[in-house]
Amino acid sequence: MSRLSPLPVRALCAGAALAALAAGCTSTPGDVRAPALPATERARDDLLKSAYQTLITRCLDAQGLTLERKAASAAEDRRLQAALFGTGPSELSLTLSAGHTVTAHTDGCLAEARRTLYGDGDDEQRWFTAEVTVNNLRAEVGVRMGEDPDFRAALARWNRCTAAAETAAPERCARREAELAGIRSRLEPELLAEVRALRDKELTAYRQLRNRALHRALDVVLARS
Repeated sequence: MSRLSPLPVRALCAGAALAALAAGCTSTPGDVRAPALPATERARDDLLKSAYQTLITRCLDAQGLTLERKAASAAEDRRLQAALFGTGPSELSLTLSAGHTVTAHTDGCLAEARRTLYGDGDDEQRWFTAEVTVNNLRAEVGVRMGEDPDFRAALARWNRCTAAAETAAPERCARREAELAGIRSRLEPELLAEVRALRDKELTAYRQLRNRALHRALDVVLARS
């Protein structure tokens, strides 16, 4: 099992997000407009990361903890880890088609930041399911590709070639590798389309909850700055 960490727990620079926000916020005397969301997906990702970091830092500060200083003892480090990730059994869990299970707590500063941006209750579960699914779409494609008979046969031929270590005829393994790459490039687009269609419910929830979170993140970042 693995614990879901929605975002890297490190200092995140908000410069790109704030620059994008400033570009989208214009006003004239008597005409006050709400700041616009960043235009690009990368800038929107930066905005969400910056808001996450702000919320996590605020949560830790309330407990007298910080990510900026190395823990002085093992006990202090355990306290920091518990404050970040939560304690006890993981309340959120999703098993993927490949058999891998992703889990997360609903307590701790990461969970609190997630709820602030994406909502609590049913929305928290919806976001967890949607995010894990979206992050693992290509892994699901890989599982399906491994079940394709043409791919499996080409992979077996390439494995046999490399295992034989025929150094006198390296071009033979190169041909096998090219064959395998060709089949992969042919299968990936159609398998990804199949997986996206199968996971349409999760993809729709991901888009809806992320769009709502962007507006909440905007409030968090602007209030901080």
